[in-house]
Amino acid sequence: MLAEYIPILPLVILVLGGMAIMLLEPFTAVEKKYRMCHIAVLTTALAAYSLGRQGTATYGAVFNGMFMADGFTFFFQWLFLLITGTSSLMSLKFNQREAMNRGEYYALLLFACSGMSLMAASADLVLTFLGLEILSVATYVLAGFKRNDDRSNEASLKYFLLGSFASAFLLYGIALTYGAAGSTKYQVIRALAGLEGTNQMILMVGLGLLLVGFGFKVAAVPFHAWAPDVYEGAPTPVTAFMTVGPKAAGFAALVRILAEALPAMQPSWSMLLWVSSILTMTVGNLVAVLQTNVKRMLAYSSIAHAGYILVGLVAHNRAGYSAVLFYLVIYTVMNLGAFCIVLSLSRKGDLHVSLEDYSGLARKAPLAAAALSIFLVSLAGIPLTGGFMGKFYLFSAAVQQGYIGLAIIGVLNSVLSVFYYFRLMVVMYMKEAYEGQPDPDPINLPVMAMTLVAALGVLWLGLFPSPFLNLAANSTLTLK
Repeated sequence: MLAEYIPILPLVILVLGGMAIMLLEPFTAVEKKYRMCHIAVLTTALAAYSLGRQGTATYGAVFNGMFMADGFTFFFQWLFLLITGTSSLMSLKFNQREAMNRGEYYALLLFACSGMSLMAASADLVLTFLGLEILSVATYVLAGFKRNDDRSNEASLKYFLLGSFASAFLLYGIALTYGAAGSTKYQVIRALAGLEGTNQMILMVGLGLLLVGFGFKVAAVPFHAWAPDVYEGAPTPVTAFMTVGPKAAGFAALVRILAEALPAMQPSWSMLLWVSSILTMTVGNLVAVLQTNVKRMLAYSSIAHAGYILVGLVAHNRAGYSAVLFYLVIYTVMNLGAFCIVLSLSRKGDLHVSLEDYSGLARKAPLAAAALSIFLVSLAGIPLTGGFMGKFYLFSAAVQQGYIGLAIIGVLNSVLSVFYYFRLMVVMYMKEAYEGQPDPDPINLPVMAMTLVAALGVLWLGLFPSPFLNLAANSTLTLK
C-alpha cells in the first residue's frame, strides 16, 4: 500500500507547501512577504527532489487504476515544476512593485501545479476533471489578483464565466462517455469503444464535448476568444504562467485520452483536430499581425502555437506524440524567456507594453534586446533555434501519416508569423526612442539569470535536439 503513495509524493509536497504559505501569510509582516516566494521555490525544489528520487522506476497504474505513474507523467511533472518555480521567481519584483506581494499568490501557483500534474497523470475522466478544476480555480483567481486594476478584474471575470461554460461541456462529455462505455477509466473505455454493442453515437457526442472542453483550455480556435483579453488584462507574470502551464496540461490530458481511451475513434477526432489545427494556426497568426500591444501579440502567438501542436495530435503516431512533448518544452523555454523581458521592461501599472515602447531598446538595453530577439526568432521557427526543430518534427510526423497539406499550411503560417515577430525586432533596432521615453529599469539578477539560461536553452535545443527528443520519445513509450 505504501508504494502507491510514492508516485503522488510530489503532489502532496506541492499541496502542503501551498497550505503552509496560506497559514504563515497572516503572521508575516508586509516587508517580509517576499519570503512567501522563497517558500514556493523551495517547495517546487523539494517536489523535484522527491520526483528525482523515484528515478526511472515506473509504478504503473495506482489507486485502483486512476493514477498513472509512468514516463509520460514524470516528463510533465518535471515541466510543470520548472514552469511553477520560474513563474514564482519572475513574480517577486513585479508583485512588490504593484503592491500585490501576498502569500496567496504563490500558494495558488503551487495548487495550480498540483492540478496540472493530476491532469497529466490521470487515467480516469473523473480525476482528469478534478485536476482541471483545481488548475482552473487557481488561475481564475490569479488572473484577477491585481484587485485595484479594472483590466485584471475584467480578465478574471471573463475567464471564470467562459471557463465555467467549458467545464460544463467537459462534464457533459464525461457523462455521455460514461453512459456509452459504463466506466470513466481510460482502459475500460478503450476496450469498449470499438465494440459493436457500444452506443457509438453517444460516444461520438461525448468525444465532441470533451474536445470542446480541452479546446478551451489550450485556446484552440473556435474556443480561443477568452485568451487575448485575459492574457492582456492579467498581471504579466500570470500571463506568462497561463500561456505555458495550463496549455501544456491541457495537451498532456488530451494526448493521454486520445491515445489510451479513444484510439478506436481516431478517424473522427483526427478530422476534427485537423480542422481546428488549420483554423488555430491561421486565425492566431493573422490577428497577431494587427496587434500593437506586445502582450496581446504574444497572446495570439500562443493561439497559433496551439495550432502547431495540434498537428502532432492529428498525426496520431509515436513520432507525432514525441514531437508534441518536445515542442511543449521548447515553447515553454522561449515563451517564458520572452515574458521575462516583457516583464522587466514594463512599468508600474503594468504599462510600457506597446510596440512603440520598445523603440530604440537595442541602444538602451542591448542585452535585453538581444535576448528578446533570440526568443522571437525561435518563435518564428528560424533554423538553428529550438523553435525550428520543434516545428520540423511536428510537420515531419504529419507528412509520415500522409497529412502533407496540413504540413504545408503549417509552414505557410510559420512564414506569416515572421512578419509580426520581426516587426518587433525592427522597432527595437531600427527606430529611435520617442521623446521623453524613460530608460528601462535594470533587470534584477534572478530574472537576468533565467533569461540567459532560456536564451542558451533555445540555441542549444536548436543545435543539439537529440537528448530532449529521445527523452520525449521514451516518455511516450508508456502510452498504450
